[in-house]
Amino acid sequence: MTISIWRYSHLILAVISSLFILIASVTGAILAFEPISNQLQPFAIEDGNMVSLAEILPTLQQNYDEVFTVEIDKNNFVSTSVITKEGNSETFYINPFTGEKLGEIIKKAPIFEFATNLHRSLFLKTTGRILIGVVSFLLFIIAITGIQLILKRQGGLKRFFSKVVKENFEQYYHVVIGRYTLIPIIIITLTGVFLSLEKFNLLPDSKISHNYPEPTEIDNPLEIDNFTIFQDIKLNDVTSVEFPFSDDIEDYFIIKLKGKELLVNQFSGEVVSNQNTSFVALISNWSLILHTGQGTVIWSIILLIASLAILFFMYSGFAMTLKRRRATSKIKNKFTKDNAEYIILVGSETGHTFNAAKLFYNALIETSQSAYISVLNDYSTYNEAKQLIIFAATYGEGEAPNSASNFKQLFKKVNPQQNIQYAVIGFGSFMYPDYCKYAVEVDLLLRNHEKFDENLPLFKINNQSFEEYKLWINQWNHQNNLDLKIQFKRPKINLKNLKEFRVVNKTKPNIDNSFLVQLRPLKKSKFSSGDLLSVFPEVDFIERQYSIGKIENDILLSIKKHEFGVCSTYFNNLKVNSIVKAKVKRNFDFHFPNTTSEVVMIANGTGIAPFLGMVSDNANKIKTHLFWGGRTKDSLKLYKNIIDEALNEQKLTNFYTAYSQEQKDKIYVQDLILERQELLSQVLDNNGIIMICGSIAMQNRVLEVLNIITTRHLNKALSEFESNSQLKKDCY
Repeated sequence: MTISIWRYSHLILAVISSLFILIASVTGAILAFEPISNQLQPFAIEDGNMVSLAEILPTLQQNYDEVFTVEIDKNNFVSTSVITKEGNSETFYINPFTGEKLGEIIKKAPIFEFATNLHRSLFLKTTGRILIGVVSFLLFIIAITGIQLILKRQGGLKRFFSKVVKENFEQYYHVVIGRYTLIPIIIITLTGVFLSLEKFNLLPDSKISHNYPEPTEIDNPLEIDNFTIFQDIKLNDVTSVEFPFSDDIEDYFIIKLKGKELLVNQFSGEVVSNQNTSFVALISNWSLILHTGQGTVIWSIILLIASLAILFFMYSGFAMTLKRRRATSKIKNKFTKDNAEYIILVGSETGHTFNAAKLFYNALIETSQSAYISVLNDYSTYNEAKQLIIFAATYGEGEAPNSASNFKQLFKKVNPQQNIQYAVIGFGSFMYPDYCKYAVEVDLLLRNHEKFDENLPLFKINNQSFEEYKLWINQWNHQNNLDLKIQFKRPKINLKNLKEFRVVNKTKPNIDNSFLVQLRPLKKSKFSSGDLLSVFPEVDFIERQYSIGKIENDILLSIKKHEFGVCSTYFNNLKVNSIVKAKVKRNFDFHFPNTTSEVVMIANGTGIAPFLGMVSDNANKIKTHLFWGGRTKDSLKLYKNIIDEALNEQKLTNFYTAYSQEQKDKIYVQDLILERQELLSQVLDNNGIIMICGSIAMQNRVLEVLNIITTRHLNKALSEFESNSQLKKDCY
């Protein structure tokens, strides 16, 4: 429920103020260029801000008939208002060393004039200024709720900048960009609100009031270059200098510094009044700088980025909302809840879990099964139900997703009329400490209820993996004697974008039906071990991906032939010199880390392919340990030459093997890891990297073991090391 409040607040405020925020953001982005363009003007003199008043003021008096003011703006441009020798009243920029004129005062460009008026008041004068002030405050609240949602999503303040799970373009960059721009946006909004309050005189009076002393005649007047106070004050500290209006003793120099204002006797140089600038005035000055970027290119660029970020947030926020609404919109169920045998209930936050549930529902309907799908918040009694299948996502710190926020309360109230079998499938990410926590809680509720019997154990899916989902479908089919066919959407591809690779070597299938294929690109192609080769067989044009091992400039693939495998059969039928059309997808998150001190690689079966390329290319001889699991010793023959060469050249430090079919008691790669707990914990503790490649089932067992090791030896959950990018995975 807490999530809903924050999310709805975030969304409703954005909807209400969207038009005004759009205008403010576009004009803000335009206005960010104004201080940048001003800074490019040639009116700043090197070290000019170090000139003292005792140097510049006499120079101006010598060069001009009369001097009224000297001002130093936010760009450190020095300007003066004078009457020239020719009798003209002018204001212009000067060289603070010589007093000579450098150029006319910069006039505001028409586009900046237009943008400023629109940004400040929408051309509605006082009404517009009030609206903009209110919108600034609303944007501030939106930014605060955005930060709260990121904290909820990432699992707390400590994980605020940890890696973000990429579900789709809009979601990923909404969070990533938000983490770096929300603070500048908060500064923009707060300063905007402050300047609006100041405009309407709603803040305490910040004007300085001086105490004027009784005038006394000065017997021996000093020249202003001999005033001690003027000798001590540099232009760097000055905002403006106002000259006396006349030679009367009652008229003074008014010196405005950055933190105070002085009255200086024009004959003696004595400071007759020294008043500190009020706190409100200081805040007002800083608010203007922070809101407009005056005088600083770097902050102006930050303001530009923040304004563009707001525009992106508007697009991505509404896009995510529409996708979520579309994904969770009610399906026109073919059966009612009381005449369906299979009840599918979904707890989804972003809509992705609901999409997975829809695929399962459609597959049941295609096989003429009576099925009903809804959200967990609609949990009720089901008269004909034989099985309940729950798809449960986890949000943030183990909380229920939006569409399941009331399920626990409903579960306590509703009493099923008959015994029902159940299966729970959890969706989450290993990157978060509370991986699939909500699904675990739901599974526990069902397990402890006398009316529910387990059909399948709880199954967890990491990062919406379709490969893991297919594995669960296969398990469910086997358990229930059904053959559901999940209809995944075919990707839209342009075959003209595929590149050609020539088969330069291919081994025969070994005892495990695994074989190696070596491909050479016909045109120059950039790739590294760990990247992915995407292949689109003509049978269905559905993308299949293989992890790449780079051997010299060739691609090495390790493939296991499956009886009905479309792509593995295609590769097995290839001959040397055959041409393969495919494309390389860069997989930067799974490249060999050249800057670390130690690496552990864990693989089973054909998952060893990228690691073969990595150890072959380990020119820096980084300490590397490879754990590999196969069926028998014969399984290793396919890779033995490459591994032996890497060991001999010290590019591979240790090679550990586990064979599941070689002895009576099966040994798997996770067993090897348990035997060497100290090595694994030491590598992680010293900021080393662990890389995993192979089957999803192997990955899940390995991660469980690694979590045991880090908890036992380092008193930390494995998720902490994954957040630090010390855990790299590429499993299928």
